[in-house]
Amino acid sequence: MKNEIQKILLAENDPRDVELTLAALEEHNLANKVLVVRDGEQALDYLYRRGEFKTRAAGNPVVVLLDLKMPKVDGLEVLKTIKADEQLKTIPIVVLTSSRETPDLVECYQHGVNAYVVKPVDFSEFMKAVKQLGIFWAAINEPPPPAGREATGVHGGKAASPGKEADK
Repeated sequence: MKNEIQKILLAENDPRDVELTLAALEEHNLANKVLVVRDGEQALDYLYRRGEFKTRAAGNPVVVLLDLKMPKVDGLEVLKTIKADEQLKTIPIVVLTSSRETPDLVECYQHGVNAYVVKPVDFSEFMKAVKQLGIFWAAINEPPPPAGREATGVHGGKAASPGKEADK
């Protein structure tokens, strides 16, 4: 059992897309675990625990759902910042965007994105895509242990599996 609720960080400035994403995640009881930020600057403030998020509890989100076209700091810059930071680079990033432009796709993968999902225009297709993302990243995928000082010791009442080190 996990010690804390695993958060999903949704960085999206389009209110309609936020609403659709939350509705899709709600069907699998994941919407209560989503923190919505409206621009790239807020996403970075959350991750670095600064500004309005300076008093938030420690820990990284289980996944970041990231739009590319956002105000203040665009999604690509957020991606580059996260993947260049030793404390954040293991956070899975899913670009959830309307951009079908090949250069955007290529550049996101060059900077370490874990998945690139083009937002379907059709409502039911969008809902289906988001549900699949939420189930995988929040329920199925096993996230890496926290980086740095937090990575030592026992977490959530479980010690690391002894067989994992032997597999290297």
